[in-house]
Amino acid sequence: MSEGSNIRIEEVEGVAPPPRARVDETPQAKLDRKRDYLEGFLAQKPADLPAGEPGGALYDGVIAALKEIYDPEIPVNIYELGLIYGVDVDDDGDVTVTMTLTTPHCPVAESMPGEVELRVGAVPGVRDAEVNLVWDPPWDPAKMSDEARLELGML
Repeated sequence: MSEGSNIRIEEVEGVAPPPRARVDETPQAKLDRKRDYLEGFLAQKPADLPAGEPGGALYDGVIAALKEIYDPEIPVNIYELGLIYGVDVDDDGDVTVTMTLTTPHCPVAESMPGEVELRVGAVPGVRDAEVNLVWDPPWDPAKMSDEARLELGML
């Protein structure tokens, strides 16, 4: 220690531990409190979303319909396969699906867009359905969801 320092050292035998925070409740009361919190959390409803926005009833209905359409050569639905590039729902219930196929020479190139239009048009609340088939950007396996990759043994 250097001279001129004003540091004072004091030795003590011990220090009393600080008091612990305690909640006086029985184990059953604690369980009831946790259960009440969980029930409140589960009962909470999401904010009202426009029907045509992701999370909205109409948009989700269209996505559910797309997930029911399977590529005949691959046992995965076209949504998880990454063939759907976009779903636009306007305020009037008109839906536009932008999609591609695995290849322009796909055997279902003529029938798949029609099936998509038919299925999406059957979703309650959809007034009209239109399908835009595009080739740019081209489809590649990187567009598949993890679920599709798992189904096909690629994970």
